[in-house]
Amino acid sequence: MDRVILFNKPFGVLSQFTDKGTEGSARPTLSGFIDQPGFYPAGRLDKDSEGLLVLTDKGALQARISHPKYKRPKTYWVQVEGTPDAAALDALRRGVVLKDGKTAPAEITPMETPEGLWERDPPVRFRKSVPDAWLRITIREGRNRQVRRMTAHVGLPTLRLIRAQIGDWHLNDLRPGAWRWASETGA
Repeated sequence: MDRVILFNKPFGVLSQFTDKGTEGSARPTLSGFIDQPGFYPAGRLDKDSEGLLVLTDKGALQARISHPKYKRPKTYWVQVEGTPDAAALDALRRGVVLKDGKTAPAEITPMETPEGLWERDPPVRFRKSVPDAWLRITIREGRNRQVRRMTAHVGLPTLRLIRAQIGDWHLNDLRPGAWRWASETGA
């Protein structure tokens, strides 16, 4: 039976077990949080993003989770700078043209600040003169920094990005830096 770990990746942590960056950089990696041998992330979250990262010990399952051809939905809580208007939300729902082509349509819902949201370290920068808002965004592709590039394209730069769900796997009340076992099916 395949084993699956659900991990709440903190801000600033690399989605890998070793840092292949510059010598002496000492950036935090998954090895500082997960001590289970043979597990690998199914997909990635950039170091500036937080939230749900799924890890497995089976390559075939890893591919089914992360490969775009399976169109597994990924839902993000996105804090953006500015006030989303109908035109920006409609553009995201239709798909926007980025440097690497048009994105597939996204599901977009304005939302309140997520319940039980933890403080981020370092905190998000706030400007009193510029409002911010939260959006729930679901995509079925996985381009590099896709959600950030999509929101920037419609004039809503991302301030904070938290992946809350992959398929049927949910972040729920998993705190940053914590992990738990999950079933292969995504329950």
